[in-house]
Amino acid sequence: MLTTLPPETFKTIPWKNGLGHTTELAINSGGNLDNFDWRLSIASVVNDGDFSNFSGYQRNLVLIEGEGLILDHRNGDIDKLTNLLDIAHFDGGSKTYGSLVNGGIKDFNIMTNKDSFTAEVNCHVKQHSANFSLLTNRLIFAYSLTNEMNIEHGSKTIASVPVGHLAQLQTNNASESHKQDTTVISGQNMIIIELICLPVP
Repeated sequence: MLTTLPPETFKTIPWKNGLGHTTELAINSGGNLDNFDWRLSIASVVNDGDFSNFSGYQRNLVLIEGEGLILDHRNGDIDKLTNLLDIAHFDGGSKTYGSLVNGGIKDFNIMTNKDSFTAEVNCHVKQHSANFSLLTNRLIFAYSLTNEMNIEHGSKTIASVPVGHLAQLQTNNASESHKQDTTVISGQNMIIIELICLPVP
């Protein structure tokens, strides 16, 4: 049900446009840079420039370090990320240009294939407890920037997740997904991600 992924399991891979590198935290089984259902990563951006083309994917980008990043999607939409855990949602096929506010930044990326998954991303700066019911069509991830996270299930603590580690929660048992036990993730400066598998048309 719970998997904790330490930084040693993360992979460093080149950006799709070849202009930098990203740290891949997790990707669906069998997925790769050119074909995946979902992918979580952290990138360091040190120069202004165009974003890689990820047509067919939805992107969620969270500022996790630095003074800020301005995203111009060249369609009239502009996202200004100037505070810790500010988030932008945009089409991966947009011709997005990123401008740094005052020096380099780091961002946390959540990308989903529009045909197979959708993502709900919530960021919590202050101490917060997020409640979930584990369902077979969902994956839940949690990542904290500065503080240990506490995870409870059925009112019992099942894990304390260190800073910089990625927690993954899921159930593969349909009967378990209908139980009333609630999973609670508590912490601050954390990113909570729900990946929801879309029904096959």
